[in-house]
Amino acid sequence: MKTLIASDLDRTLIYSSAALGLTMPDAGAPRLLCVEVYQHRPLSYVTETAAALLTELPRHAVFVPTTTRTREQYHRIRLPGPDPEYAICANGGHLLVDGVTDPDWQRTVADRLADECATLDEVRAHLLAAADPAWLLKERVAEDLFAYLVVERALLPEGWVKELGVWAEARGWTVSLQGRKVYAVPQPLTKSAAMREVARRTGASRVLAAGDSLLDADLLLAADRAWRPGHGELADTGWSAGNVDVLDENGVLAGEEILRRLLSSAALPNPA
Repeated sequence: MKTLIASDLDRTLIYSSAALGLTMPDAGAPRLLCVEVYQHRPLSYVTETAAALLTELPRHAVFVPTTTRTREQYHRIRLPGPDPEYAICANGGHLLVDGVTDPDWQRTVADRLADECATLDEVRAHLLAAADPAWLLKERVAEDLFAYLVVERALLPEGWVKELGVWAEARGWTVSLQGRKVYAVPQPLTKSAAMREVARRTGASRVLAAGDSLLDADLLLAADRAWRPGHGELADTGWSAGNVDVLDENGVLAGEEILRRLLSSAALPNPA
């Protein structure tokens, strides 16, 4: 039985300094390995134990990094172990094969977006009109597929994200608040759709998954077994499902535990 592992990256497997969650005494903190450098500075980390687990993972499964990051942002990451043959970027908008966008998948996504939801221009215009300069820090478009705002979260009005979500849902879009970013993503643009395509291509008959945000929920539900950490958007909303194990761990230690669970399950010859 071939197993596919599709895992979110940020705040699931890799962690910025702000997200490490190191609450133990300094002398007891885990040793860390930098896996991403941005503008000549270290940005993202895993524990050394997690690095060893990542190196072992491809021996037992097809490992597919699955992220909302753009392709440029994804290529900054240097995970331990061999480079994955497949990766999913832009929340499913791009399927990378040996680091290069697959044109057939790109056309499939473009056709679905054109048929099933409002245009990016319409949604972007509404985002900017609804945002207040008092708390809006930046506005960005990712891969000409979706948009997001960087906000001063403490100043974000109560109920604003919910109201935006209602407006977006009527137009075939989904809204998600992750840290200081408010994402607006077309509903057909999902990690699970791209994951299913990789499973088809590789002949994988079992899927394991992990993630922490609402944009990961469809991926977790589509897996045979999945895990989420004790932190993140899913934890904040109390989200759960029958096939999803909720971990007690938070921060970078949750990433380590997720990898331990993924590897243990992938190595089972006859999983229940």
